[in-house]
Amino acid sequence: MEKVLQGIRVLDFSRYGSGPYCGALLADMGAEVIKVESPGGGIDRQLGPFAPNGENIVYGMILARNKKGITLDLRGDKGKEILKELVKRADIVVENYGAEGKKIMGLDYESLSEINPSIILVSISGCGTFSPYAEKLAFDNIAQAMSGAMCYGGFPNNPPTRASVPYADFSSAIYGALGAMFALYYREKTGKGQMVDIALLDAAFSMVAGMGIAAEYKLLNYIRPQQGNQGYYCFTNSFEAKDGWIMVMVISNPIWRRFLKAIKREDLAQDPRFIDDMARYENRDVLNSIVGEWVSQRTVNEAVNLLEEARIPCGKVNNIADIIDDPHIRAREMLVEVDFPGVGLVPLSGVVPKLSETPGKIERRAPLIGEHNDEIYRGLLGFKKEELEKLKKEGVI
Repeated sequence: MEKVLQGIRVLDFSRYGSGPYCGALLADMGAEVIKVESPGGGIDRQLGPFAPNGENIVYGMILARNKKGITLDLRGDKGKEILKELVKRADIVVENYGAEGKKIMGLDYESLSEINPSIILVSISGCGTFSPYAEKLAFDNIAQAMSGAMCYGGFPNNPPTRASVPYADFSSAIYGALGAMFALYYREKTGKGQMVDIALLDAAFSMVAGMGIAAEYKLLNYIRPQQGNQGYYCFTNSFEAKDGWIMVMVISNPIWRRFLKAIKREDLAQDPRFIDDMARYENRDVLNSIVGEWVSQRTVNEAVNLLEEARIPCGKVNNIADIIDDPHIRAREMLVEVDFPGVGLVPLSGVVPKLSETPGKIERRAPLIGEHNDEIYRGLLGFKKEELEKLKKEGVI
């Protein structure tokens, strides 16, 4: 079955999380994504975790899935000449270097568009290309901190807390892939390329502001406090059962009434302390005690089953050992095992979104360092075998 991005060629020069995940999303949907690393491998291959054979798990296997891999040194003139030939044959370039680095290597939009006016550049950085902080180096945790999210994360009276899942990185990648699709659609109509400028800080702050936290402050002069697992403006929290933890969310009066029936506390239905979401939020400490006692008398499965029967949003707080074999994960193919040389079967994150007519698929394991040099340089660019050997000896590839 043809994939939606079949025929689109992407040059992925990125490292670490955001850019590589953006490239993986495009590759999942059928784009020919060529991962371009320095000779000997990219710097992100030096970060853990590592497989038993020393191969990097995240950047070497998971985020490089479905891609082809070549090596190229962009610091020298010969490498930059080869870059031009690659860009002439590409549709999209993905990079996440700092402003100075991309200029030196010729990965800035001005340089790329001179070579190929229809090129689409997805440029991911800490603070974007136009910002007082444009030169600032920033990774996911820095973006989380600067966005304001960390100050209301975590539990009361504890230090500001970052989310362990790097959502600034991964949401930047998703914004990058989405922006590339917008740009492709525009190019289809006009023939013109453009730059997609993604900042990790933008991605993180868009979620903070999107939840009304900026508006809360401007309109109400209210700075959201730390509340741990409790929610804001409705009743939600995690509760300990006999054999684990569950998360419960009660939002809106219809769900509240069903909830009271499920826990056999219908006597609270007309209690003014719990009359609506705001009242339940303001009196959450009282509710925490009532619900906590109810949950503590049951196992996780007993509590979840009773609440689900009443159609109450709830779920077990899983660890990775729980979720990895979850029937949802299996049914939706959210883990796909791919055989990797010297390692064996490696579980990769599955394809999102699920398209009915042109579904994405993981068909190619991540490339070894420079594995597709011959295919790309000889097949795509037309280099002869002798030229390739010379470039290897010179350290260009």
